[in-house]
Amino acid sequence: MKIFLLTHERELLRPSNTGALAQSTAPEIVERIIWARNTLNPALLSAINNKNTVLLYPVDDADNAPIESFENIILLDATWQEARKMFNKSPYLKNLPRAHIKPRQVSQYQLRRNQPEGGLCTAECVVEILIAQNHLDIAERLDAAFGIFNSTL
Repeated sequence: MKIFLLTHERELLRPSNTGALAQSTAPEIVERIIWARNTLNPALLSAINNKNTVLLYPVDDADNAPIESFENIILLDATWQEARKMFNKSPYLKNLPRAHIKPRQVSQYQLRRNQPEGGLCTAECVVEILIAQNHLDIAERLDAAFGIFNSTL
């Protein structure tokens, strides 16, 4: 299993970015790819072409595909506004099956404004994906690291 964090370049400069935490805590599963509007990363292209990849993206017409039935998951690592722009400017994402997760709890990450109800930060999404994929030890490790990270903000 691989979780691809398609990261907006502005996230690289934010000390509050939880995608970096997810990648550093679970590098064996989480791969960070910098989003570029006109250039598609070869690893991401390969994952998209293998037809076993889903986009975790909260939209009304989500396919509701069970996330645990996919080998690769793409997660947009950006603010909500940036993520919408990334999705709209990336035609290769629009043909992917989409899934969403039902969070076990309300987001503990309260730093960002304009967070939709039920929305999670990147690290919390990765924890939920890991649990759904039965990688419980890694999920627990990331959840603990996120708790420490979140308490220092």
